Amino acid sequence: MSTSRKQVILGAYLGGVNHHTAWWHPDAGSQIDFGTFEHTARTAERGRFDFFFLAEGLALRERAGEIFDQDIIGRPDTFTVLASLAAVTDHLGLAGTVNATFNEPYELARRFASLDHLSGGRAAWNVVTSFDAFTGRNFRRGGFLDPADRYVRAEQTLNAVRALWDSWDDEDLVADQESGRFLGRPDAGAFAFRGSQFDISGRFTVPRSPQGRPVILQAGVSPQGRDFAAANADAIFSPYGTLPEAAEFYRDIKARAVAAGRAADDIKILPSASFVLGDTDSEAIEKYHALRDEQVTGQTALILLEQIWNRDLSGYDPDGPVPAVDPDPDAPPIIQGRAFVHQDRFATAARLREVAEAKKLSLREVVIDQFERGPLVGTPARVAELIDDFVRNDGSDGFILGSHLVPWGLDEFVDRVVPLLQDRGVLRADYTGTTLRDNLALPAPQPSRAVTGA
Repeated sequence: MSTSRKQVILGAYLGGVNHHTAWWHPDAGSQIDFGTFEHTARTAERGRFDFFFLAEGLALRERAGEIFDQDIIGRPDTFTVLASLAAVTDHLGLAGTVNATFNEPYELARRFASLDHLSGGRAAWNVVTSFDAFTGRNFRRGGFLDPADRYVRAEQTLNAVRALWDSWDDEDLVADQESGRFLGRPDAGAFAFRGSQFDISGRFTVPRSPQGRPVILQAGVSPQGRDFAAANADAIFSPYGTLPEAAEFYRDIKARAVAAGRAADDIKILPSASFVLGDTDSEAIEKYHALRDEQVTGQTALILLEQIWNRDLSGYDPDGPVPAVDPDPDAPPIIQGRAFVHQDRFATAARLREVAEAKKLSLREVVIDQFERGPLVGTPARVAELIDDFVRNDGSDGFILGSHLVPWGLDEFVDRVVPLLQDRGVLRADYTGTTLRDNLALPAPQPSRAVTGA
């Protein structure tokens, strides 16, 4: 395989039931049965994907105090699932979303280091934050972490976790020639970290892991989030699936990484994407439109807009115009437990009205038009071309792919698109690295014994 072409990073995404999932399809499987996770992971590994990505839900989502119907299926624990998948895969990275707000550094460091050892160097942590009392009421920190402190805590959490990982050097376990056993050095595992969020010290129980440190993933759209990700993450999830806005985000993050003293290639940019394949482009488009119409019902469209407007929009006609009333950001949240990705409610509402007027779209149609994140639609050859062109033009370094049909949908991509990407020389024919860092072409982390400070 030629290495002159920019290589495509691929992740497989399984995020639970939501409006992107065709849960009503007769072939749809369980969202919590281990067989679902196993089949998705094995299929991704068969397709030479870099990693399997698991999202997290710490609370059941609500609308006006009522639980979303889709959430009744529940969300299993991230570490339990990933540790189980380590036993049925050999090369695939195992990335888990775990909250930095509601977990302690020692527990996070121990669990991810253990997963890295169990998997032979394939663990990754998607660092997320939270400040809302709705999620926090499940935890002792409920409601009293100021929103302005969420990245302060996240950065200190990550620094403390790295201090724990670095408390063991690669040479701390030495072989005793007489006994044949490995013995630890006297100072192995010693750590101390002090900051506004933590004052901890002791001895860490897990030796340095195969990757040195698990891979760090993060998603940040706000200026503060971008700076945090550019300074700390190995990969960042991009919310942009179309050029040129994706290329602008790509340039911005890479520039921020360089400003933080890193090389531009030390951080990878990865948007999520769905796909619909057909024997012809017109067949794929027809399938996509039919699927999209089933996914975004009138009720779904109203709920998605309620998250922006923060108003009860149930009285509006989904086939009518976009609401003329302004959002109410000061009212109690009507939607609880969903990640809010729109930075300016008023600007977003104004944009949706403009798009609806310009394209003559109804409320539901404008949601369909504006809420998709660059679906990959066409023949297998067309989709392979779209992926290659997007990455080659620095829209991203790859994609995190999810299928509307769980868990069988990924098989079609692996069987029909992966061979074409391999023929183009942009996707490995086989794994060459031994760790996730190797496969992502990330530099080896440099351990540091400087473990005190915020």
